[in-house]
Amino acid sequence: MGRSPTKNRATLLQTANELIWKHSYGSVTVDDICTASGVNKGSFYYYFSSKAELAVAVMEESYQSFESELRKVFSADVTSINRFERLAEFVYKKQKEAYDKYGRVCGCPFASLGSEMAGNEDIIQKKADEIFVRQGAIFIETLQQMINAGQLPEETNKANKAAQIITFIMGQLMMARIQNNLSNLKKDIRQGLFQTLGINVTVQN
Repeated sequence: MGRSPTKNRATLLQTANELIWKHSYGSVTVDDICTASGVNKGSFYYYFSSKAELAVAVMEESYQSFESELRKVFSADVTSINRFERLAEFVYKKQKEAYDKYGRVCGCPFASLGSEMAGNEDIIQKKADEIFVRQGAIFIETLQQMINAGQLPEETNKANKAAQIITFIMGQLMMARIQNNLSNLKKDIRQGLFQTLGINVTVQN
């Protein structure tokens, strides 16, 4: 018996996620995805009107999984400072797992897709923007708690600070991908995060 329709869709999403993250959106074709997944083109176009629509579905599914992990990192059970400590460890861990699986540094799939298709596929750009807003909201919750605790100035613009954190992480991941090397990411991300926050880690630890 063949796979169920639901299984076909899930297989397409998983295959596209792996191919796009390992290579790039532009270098992966619908034929590549269908061949690697074992799902025929008719089934592909039953679920998705285009490769861009598939990419958006991949981004959403991937982010839901990522957000679940990120919320554990930012658990209320740990201090605000330790959440950002854990964030640095989490970012490196995710990249190391991808490196071990694919044999190269993959960077951030959301930023990679968003930057690659900026100005070309509006639905991909909009999804990337939406994901960064959702991610920023998690940071904003902790930033507010840090303001309340006197760890950050009362006048701190939480939205701007969250955007700065995301920008810093994206920059680190982009450089790691370009260099195909995780050593600087492992060495610099913790200190850079706290510098972005404006906190002296030697005092806070």
